[in-house]
Amino acid sequence: MPFIIAALGALAALYFFVIRARGAADMASEVLDAANDVRLAARRFGFTRKTNIHPVEAIEDPDIALASIGAAFVELDDLPTREQRDALSAAIAQTCELTLQDAEELGVLGRWMVGECGSPDQAIVRLSRKLFKLQGANGFAPVMEVIKMVSTAGSGSLSLKQKEALDDISRAFKVT
Repeated sequence: MPFIIAALGALAALYFFVIRARGAADMASEVLDAANDVRLAARRFGFTRKTNIHPVEAIEDPDIALASIGAAFVELDDLPTREQRDALSAAIAQTCELTLQDAEELGVLGRWMVGECGSPDQAIVRLSRKLFKLQGANGFAPVMEVIKMVSTAGSGSLSLKQKEALDDISRAFKVT
């Protein structure tokens, strides 16, 4: 009798570990799919990562910088809602004159850029400076248009961090 109980216990433990391993494999494949989405979006918009420099410094397309600033702005307060993500995609599509699907891909690349900067606060500063280098003062109006469209989709009012980010953006574009 004790042998049968021990065998059943061993089978239960084996079953438990097999289920856990299967769950870990599924999670790993999801992470790889997310990384693949970023890689495909980067290729689609002509972004190539260069060695020994920060990814933001490798941006050559102002649309990538604009989408990244929008993604950082949305993530400043809390985790963005589905409504805010949809508004960001619509704002990018309208401002950059892209299809909604292309704008969503650009948003994926933008969220990756924000992650590479460490935090949304740091991303706003760094990306705003990069966009100013790429477009000069002409880049300010599209940024403000995206921010306006995204902020109306949320609560309608800006948080303290978002107000500080607007100050950082205006400093980067030397707007008083």
